[in-house]
Amino acid sequence: MKNIKWIYLIILSIVWGSSFILIKKALVGLSPLQVGSFRIIFAALFLIFVGFRSLMKLNGKQWKWIVISGFLGSFFPVYFFAFAETEIDSAIASILNATTPLLTLIVGAAFFRAVVTQNKITGVIIGLLGTFGLILSGASINPDQNYFYSLLVIMATTCYAVNVNILKTKMSDISPLGITAGNFFVLLLPALLILYFSGFFEQEPITTKVELSLVYVGILGVIGTGVAMIIFNKLIQISDPVFTTSVTYTIPVVALGWGMLDGEIFSFWQLVSAMVILLGVFIVNRSRNIIRRRNSNI
Repeated sequence: MKNIKWIYLIILSIVWGSSFILIKKALVGLSPLQVGSFRIIFAALFLIFVGFRSLMKLNGKQWKWIVISGFLGSFFPVYFFAFAETEIDSAIASILNATTPLLTLIVGAAFFRAVVTQNKITGVIIGLLGTFGLILSGASINPDQNYFYSLLVIMATTCYAVNVNILKTKMSDISPLGITAGNFFVLLLPALLILYFSGFFEQEPITTKVELSLVYVGILGVIGTGVAMIIFNKLIQISDPVFTTSVTYTIPVVALGWGMLDGEIFSFWQLVSAMVILLGVFIVNRSRNIIRRRNSNI
């Protein structure tokens, strides 16, 4: 069980680390609303197909949490990230995504009775200081970019943090495929409506640029969202929320590689800020592991 959770973590790091550059490329021919909608639609069609039997096993009480989880864990973040990357680099978005474990702890302590220690508080403070540093340093070297859009990424990671705690405390009796297929079954109609009103069907003809963007968002929807969410929900059920969100350690490494290959500028102070964020996440996770070891010795 210990080995399989690390395998899941590595796969998610590669897949989600590549998601930010895919969003950026998809935005070349599509609007943020269209990128978000197509991402959900492609993921939903795939997941409903592979998870139809799991959907049939869900009861009324479970559907309540499926709906809440779907909007918090997928719907709002998908659009937040698409709009954010119209103004900030994909690599920056990936690093800000690393605040998820910190926000998971804050949300868990505030609403889910999670244990909070001095080390965890220290880790959160360090991580948030790194976040502010990253935003400020990015704004100074990229004056043409609007770094207020970074707040959209923070809003997305807050949604992720709430969702992770809900999945762990309220939905452990539902299969990972059932959760993911249920999430996107619920989100399919809203995404179709948003796509309709986005004006996509009014543009003629469909250009090569739009077709290529659809390919990128198709990969993003099926692999980066559909397959990855099944793995992510499984990982939550076999580990703890903070370990699960530690995938954000390695996501920025992959995303930074893609960003530099695509010509994105990344300064020394941004690197320092990124390391400060990851240090905060490390302290939070290390604190959690110490508590678990102590409890095992009692």
